[in-house]
Amino acid sequence: MTKLSVNINKFATLRNSRGGNNPDVVKAAIDAQLFGADGVTVHPRPDERHIRYQDARDIKKIITTEFNIEGNCREQKFIDLVLEVKPDQVTLVPDAEGQLTSDHGWDTIAHADYLRETIAIFKSAGIRVSIFVDPVIEMVNGAAATGTDRIELYTEGYAREFLIDQEKAIAPYRAAAIRANELGLGINAGHDLDLKNLAFFARQTPGLLEVSIGHALIADALYLGYENTIQLYKRQLG
Repeated sequence: MTKLSVNINKFATLRNSRGGNNPDVVKAAIDAQLFGADGVTVHPRPDERHIRYQDARDIKKIITTEFNIEGNCREQKFIDLVLEVKPDQVTLVPDAEGQLTSDHGWDTIAHADYLRETIAIFKSAGIRVSIFVDPVIEMVNGAAATGTDRIELYTEGYAREFLIDQEKAIAPYRAAAIRANELGLGINAGHDLDLKNLAFFARQTPGLLEVSIGHALIADALYLGYENTIQLYKRQLG
């Protein structure tokens, strides 16, 4: 069964908007685990506009499931944090400075040397590495050459096209997953997956190991409740 990692950044966004510690981000991580999530994801950015670097340290102390830290590895501060905290997985995202949200995968050919060197740093510390990629066969081939353990398929394009033509939406992701399987790469996915499009994506993507979902899941939790929402998302993956 595909694992569900809950991205709790939005809890931190709400906390930071008012100051103080309400909602408590560490409690959000604890509860995600209690409510059935298979993992917790955080994505700290340099301006700490949502998850703070200290949040990652604090969550590490209480994590009982998988811990995934994602972010821009061009930032030395991010590299230092990951090596200090030692999560189960680090997901490398090619964000620009100040970027609102992740919106593209790595060019694994143009940045092959850089990725190979950076991935080796994390793997030498015993941390599993996943890199954000678009569903393009050439990028999947390039990812395999970097030494990464997994790829995370960037699914915004799927989510957008799903509303128009489901088969057209899934086709490049299915092809990318098949190629990743052939190359021995693990497959994660994330971005704009929700209760409407998740089940179809999971059924049609062979070898899908994990999805990381934040914005849609937390938005649904406002209406449906946090525990219930996590269980609803888990059912889509069953």
